[in-house]
Amino acid sequence: MGKEERRVRIGHSPDADDAFMFYGIARGLVKEPGFAVEEVIEGIEELNQRALRGELELTAISFHAYAYCADKYRLMTCGGSLGMGYGPIVVSRKQSLDRKSASVRAAVPGELTSASLLLGLYAPKWKTTQVPFDEVLDRVAAGEMEAGVVIHEGQLSYPEHGLQKVADLGEWWSRETDLPVPLGGNVIRKDLSGEDALRLQGLLRRSIEIAKTRREEALDFALPYARGLDRDLTSRFIDMYVNDLTIDFGVKGRQAVRELLRRGYEAGLLPQAIEPEFLENPENPGRREGDHEKGSEG
Repeated sequence: MGKEERRVRIGHSPDADDAFMFYGIARGLVKEPGFAVEEVIEGIEELNQRALRGELELTAISFHAYAYCADKYRLMTCGGSLGMGYGPIVVSRKQSLDRKSASVRAAVPGELTSASLLLGLYAPKWKTTQVPFDEVLDRVAAGEMEAGVVIHEGQLSYPEHGLQKVADLGEWWSRETDLPVPLGGNVIRKDLSGEDALRLQGLLRRSIEIAKTRREEALDFALPYARGLDRDLTSRFIDMYVNDLTIDFGVKGRQAVRELLRRGYEAGLLPQAIEPEFLENPENPGRREGDHEKGSEG
């Protein structure tokens, strides 16, 4: 009899970039002995809420939501979505909107999404209403809201709804901070030992690396999650959010997360100051931890 495997539930959203990153794990191309992985696929706001309750051992999460569950989880340093000068887009039927106005009504894709936090920093007086991320474009196009913040494939498909880009929050953030915009990452529960956490982080990194190596196969796997985008646009979207910082946040990525949380707290948008706790290899803090871990790949 072999050693009993520990069940580890890994949550990710039903989006093309997340599916692409989890391709290696989902197809059994990368494994970690001693763990039985169970995928949990839900929208990012649902995963945020589950993280607040500490339900999943490892889950995708908005960096905004991390501020509310930092007592339960550590931030992994791979698998993140960090925009390199681009990010969530503010759309409207109008050509421009006054970001200092108190009369603009805007739809945001979930209370704890990083897009919601970024809009609060960009236009603090706007009145926001939470709607499912896949309804934002329709609500704005129907005139129910003057503006909306779009994430996922909506960042590419908004012109099909007759809407215009008012602002790119990632572009704005990069001008303000000279840092990538931190949108989502992965967290791992603190009740896993440091060794187990690093092994699972290594598993996720290998899954991303094999997807990049077997790009066309991984793209085929991700296409059903692209919600109407064709193959070329899906490929473009994946390239936006599966980039060099996805393999490891690096110094800039870590700084970006700290800066988002710091600004959110100073603006009164977060309840307390948060110093993010990154899952680091103690032998090489701040670098690509976990590369020495042994796993199986085939």
